Amino acid sequence: MKGLAVALVVLVGVGGCSKGSGAAAAAKAPPAGDPAAQPEPRVIESGEVDPAWLSYDAATKTVNFHLIAGLTGLNGALNFNGFRDGGLTLTVPKGWTVAIRVTNHDGMLPHSAEVIPETKPVPTEPVPPAFDGAFTVPLAQGLSPLGEDGMRFVADRVGSFLIFCGVPGHGAAGMWLRLKVSGTARAPSLTAAPAGKS
Repeated sequence: MKGLAVALVVLVGVGGCSKGSGAAAAAKAPPAGDPAAQPEPRVIESGEVDPAWLSYDAATKTVNFHLIAGLTGLNGALNFNGFRDGGLTLTVPKGWTVAIRVTNHDGMLPHSAEVIPETKPVPTEPVPPAFDGAFTVPLAQGLSPLGEDGMRFVADRVGSFLIFCGVPGHGAAGMWLRLKVSGTARAPSLTAAPAGKS
């Protein structure tokens, strides 16, 4: 940790963001440009939301989200963006295209990601994705440490879903976030749940 102090930011209905926002490059999913041109994930404390994780273009109805596996040491690095057990929720309007760039920041373990229907208990291994194309490859084996992949899909139905690590045992151990596809949201947002409220 570099000990950067970053204020907790909850992005709710961030109006006016566009494909020209500073976060667009950080959140771009494949086909991504030159990997060397992509910025490194910021070092933050668990429970903080970095506004660079989310950008969107309302004109094309496209949202870009940078999902970072093992960003912090929380839960033995079995976390996404420093959150575990659904502590972070990505909300997108129905019908939008969702592009998720997935970076495995964990220097030791492989990780993957897929969008699945919300279910309890959380599966112990990969299951069929909730949307066509909503998974990284290889899913069960995971991306190697410091590896990167992405997914792109249309959020064509309203509901509650999970973005979960498909490496056997990781999702069930708490490595998952929430995805809400909303029929009423006007813009994408990221919200962090208070501790114990996820």
